[in-house]
Amino acid sequence: MTTRTDSSRHARVQVRGTSDRRTEFAERGRTLNVFSHGFLALWAAMISLPILWVVLGSFKTNAQLGSSAWAWPTQWSFDSFARAWSKGIGGYFANTLAVMAVSITATMLLGSMAAYVLARYRFRGNRIIYYSFVAGAMFPVYLALVPLFFQVNSMNLLNTRTGLAMVYTAFSLPFTVFFLHSFFRTLPTAVQEAAFVDGCSHTRAFFQVMLPMARPGLVSVGIFNVLGQWNQYLLPVVLMQRQRGDAEAHQVVTQGLVNLVSAQGYAADFPALFAGMTLAMLPVLVVYLSFQRQVQAGLTAGSLK
Repeated sequence: MTTRTDSSRHARVQVRGTSDRRTEFAERGRTLNVFSHGFLALWAAMISLPILWVVLGSFKTNAQLGSSAWAWPTQWSFDSFARAWSKGIGGYFANTLAVMAVSITATMLLGSMAAYVLARYRFRGNRIIYYSFVAGAMFPVYLALVPLFFQVNSMNLLNTRTGLAMVYTAFSLPFTVFFLHSFFRTLPTAVQEAAFVDGCSHTRAFFQVMLPMARPGLVSVGIFNVLGQWNQYLLPVVLMQRQRGDAEAHQVVTQGLVNLVSAQGYAADFPALFAGMTLAMLPVLVVYLSFQRQVQAGLTAGSLK
């Protein structure tokens, strides 16, 4: 009887200890959830409130902006958008889209091919090439502005869309290769071997088998490249300089926003500036919201093996 009583008492103590640990873990989890959700809410407010302020400001007048920056517009008018389009960024959208059509295509094609070879094939110098790309991703663009200007000028590509697209491609390749390298390593090897058994060449296996399987990763890194190149300002300023009679012929959207401010002089038209910023934000927001699920899937798949 004594033995049974002691064993039952010991069992109750163990159950009680287990329940206490579960309760402690649950409390820690709730505390962590509150902290993480609070941080995410704060981060969302820091991102969304400035955007809302800019959008609301585009429907106001200068007097309304000066009286109350956060008040709702008294009259919803689209005149500021018309002024921003005609005086500021209307002629720059086509230039930006033309440059990015070439740079994004070249970046994704060359980056995916390089990442696939470095991830799936072993050869002498593989690690050296890969870490060279990684080092390129950490190289600040500010250090390359002067030699980059003279190099592009020597190739007679200064103030041209082709030259800017080539520079965009060169500076986007390191991150693209770094991102897709880890993604291609997660793809199953059996599918690639089955393609080779069926008679596929290396090129055909890449374009018809492996590249479609890497679609989530391609979409993810493609969105990052679109955002980075669309918001780029420093490189266009250096490589797309003003010229007489052809001052804004090849300039991009970010330069158009700055020109919109400088052209106003002392007569600041802040609603038109806010309208131009809103128009400049719309394309990237539409692209991101359209491929949001693919971006999340690509980021998750790239981190798991």
